[in-house]
Amino acid sequence: MITIKELSHQFELGKKGQKTILPVLKDISFQVEKGEIVSVVGKSGSGKSTLLNLISGFIHPTKGEIWIAGQNVTSLTESGFADFRLNHIGFIFQSFQLIPSMTAYQNIELPLILRGESEKKRKEIVDQLLEKVGLVAFKEHYPSELSGGQQQRVSIARALVLEPALILADEPTGSLDSETETEILEIIQNLNKELGITFLIITHDEEVARIGHRTISIKDGSLMEGGAVL
Repeated sequence: MITIKELSHQFELGKKGQKTILPVLKDISFQVEKGEIVSVVGKSGSGKSTLLNLISGFIHPTKGEIWIAGQNVTSLTESGFADFRLNHIGFIFQSFQLIPSMTAYQNIELPLILRGESEKKRKEIVDQLLEKVGLVAFKEHYPSELSGGQQQRVSIARALVLEPALILADEPTGSLDSETETEILEIIQNLNKELGITFLIITHDEEVARIGHRTISIKDGSLMEGGAVL
């Protein structure tokens, strides 16, 4: 599902003529197989978020290639990657990223509108997802009327709405209490088992990392698995 080949990234800091190069990721290579849950862990500033942004196409790598579902996404234009994301990748964020002026139903429905689905088809899909995440009774509620756990359930349903093969989760339980965290992690595991969705989870939380079939650590810009540099 994901193949990373000799990926490096660095940031340039300072003004022209006085720039400082800050290496973040150093020649990393790894694969995520279809249907896997892979957890990427590391301390703050280790490069976890940079890796996620590179895979998401929000920034372009200094060097290397990223392949997703057989497509070399590093060769895509910005608009081409936007289309690819819409059709292949779902996102779950720590801060939920819901639109406050839209109800739970409308937040989940929005990607379907962008794809041009009919109203009948949209209703069928959204109603199924609301049932799957246990929010049928809350579909007309706005984000401000929902708990953190309920908002994350909406976020998960929205990530699923276009039936992506891959979901990228950035600290998916970072804003939740321990009981709600357990509920959200169970949903992720069930979705993986029932639908075969591949998850790449970025986290600093060992409890979250444990649901992964594999755990990869980032240390000093390199990826480690089982104590070996990847």
